[in-house]
Amino acid sequence: MAKAAKKPPTKTQILANIAEATGLAKKDVAAVFEALQEEIKSNLRRGPGSFTIPGLLKIEKKKVPAKPARKNVMVLGQLRDIPAKPATTKIRVRPLKNLKDMAAK
Repeated sequence: MAKAAKKPPTKTQILANIAEATGLAKKDVAAVFEALQEEIKSNLRRGPGSFTIPGLLKIEKKKVPAKPARKNVMVLGQLRDIPAKPATTKIRVRPLKNLKDMAAK
């Protein structure tokens, strides 16, 4: 494994490190990452709207409803108009306990 660097590793470096640690070819590791990406995509789009990588993180999709426009709202001592906001979909990535423990050490 590579030494801790001051910059985050690139995709190529990540694939090389995992290939070295597992003894797999870089192509195989890249295929696993592609499959993981497709699995996350299918779960967020058509599935339950959340995906968990056990022990690391949880990715959740949340639909935020539209907000209507408001007129004459007091903001910092002045009356202002607040424009409407359309409905959006937010993605939230939450670290799980093991990831928090890794970062703390």
